[in-house]
Amino acid sequence: MLSHSRCLTRNFGRSLSAIRQVGNKQIKRSRTPRCLRLKSDPRSSIFQIQYFRTSVAYNEVVTVKTPAFAESVTEGDVRWEKAVGDTVSEDEVVCEIETDKTSVQVPSPAAGVIEELLVPDGGKVEGGTPLFKLRKGGLPRLLQPLLPPSAAPPPPPPPSAVGPIPTTMPPVPPVPAHAMDTKPVSAIKPTAAPAAPVAQAEGGAKGARTESRVKMNRMRLRIAQRLKEAQNTCAMLTTFNEVDMSNISEMRKSYKDAFLKKHNIKLGFMSAFVKAAAYALADQPAVNAVIDDTTKEIVYRDYVDISVAVATPKGLVVPVIRNVEGMNFADIEKAINLLGEKARKNELAVEDMDGGTFTISNGGVFGSMFGTPIINPPQSAILGMHGIFDRPVAVGGKVEIRPMMYVALTYDHRLIDGREAVTFLRKIKSVVEDPRVLLLDM
Repeated sequence: MLSHSRCLTRNFGRSLSAIRQVGNKQIKRSRTPRCLRLKSDPRSSIFQIQYFRTSVAYNEVVTVKTPAFAESVTEGDVRWEKAVGDTVSEDEVVCEIETDKTSVQVPSPAAGVIEELLVPDGGKVEGGTPLFKLRKGGLPRLLQPLLPPSAAPPPPPPPSAVGPIPTTMPPVPPVPAHAMDTKPVSAIKPTAAPAAPVAQAEGGAKGARTESRVKMNRMRLRIAQRLKEAQNTCAMLTTFNEVDMSNISEMRKSYKDAFLKKHNIKLGFMSAFVKAAAYALADQPAVNAVIDDTTKEIVYRDYVDISVAVATPKGLVVPVIRNVEGMNFADIEKAINLLGEKARKNELAVEDMDGGTFTISNGGVFGSMFGTPIINPPQSAILGMHGIFDRPVAVGGKVEIRPMMYVALTYDHRLIDGREAVTFLRKIKSVVEDPRVLLLDM
């Protein structure tokens, strides 16, 4: 029968051997020893080691899939932010899926190491497609294999066999007398320098002219497709008018501080045009309607959802302000500010851009003076705002300098007649030039 000391030594040796094997296999999830407890067995009086299961799943490999898209989105392009072997923390963005409307960020569900990328960069994916494999937790530090010793520095180069470098110059050989030219210096004609080849000079200038090719992203492709679709489907026509911005500018100047103090947001011109558009759409419901090409029916809406064009580095997006007919100036400004902030941070969801019955595009923020916007299908009209410039205008038989803005309405002539379009634009002009029209419902 073995002695107590020999049994104890043998049991500990087996335990340490088991721990080394676990470390070499990078830790089996269900066999990771959380702690060791020595227990005396009353039958043999020999110490034993007990293993405890833990809830921490080290090195568990999970497959992360593409999130579900909205109904109007079927697929997207993958742009990887991480590579195989990169360590990620929980909720850190691993890739970005670019759809025709917005970009969807895919975060890591847990901290770990990227094990495998299942889709190439730029590949197309649908909802539920496996994207990458993540090894949770990674290898614990205590059981990581020892790093190999650093490589020794390379030996110094062997000494040169040429020998020592001479410290004095070698003697100059004598020049033969017949090789000397006896002509005076003034009689010697200078030799012309060889001319540079023309082809080489031209090639150098050509080499400085470079060009690069960048693949169109999905959003830009979708924008091009929709704009061309609008040109091919709609019978587009544009009508113009000009708006005197004197009264609305004076109102903004008088109440901007009080407005900011009460609502904690600045008062701009965009809210006035959005509210004026909602008022004019209620007056001219055909501009707020749409043609259903499948059933050949006209769909009239009793609500107003206005899409506001916002420029982003990836392209133009049009988030929607819903139920504008029930909003005041403060509500509209808050909605515009919120959507604009989300667009700049690339946080717009597909739901933020779905729908919309009418679009407003403000090119005036970039200094635009005049332009004809293109309809945002399947809508039937779009309002284009432009820059405010001081111009001489006739007021009461006198010439005065007023801040003026050109506005343009592009509409689908299949549904909207010229009379309705002109009346709509004049209604917007009257509301912006005199906001009291809204209070009197005129």
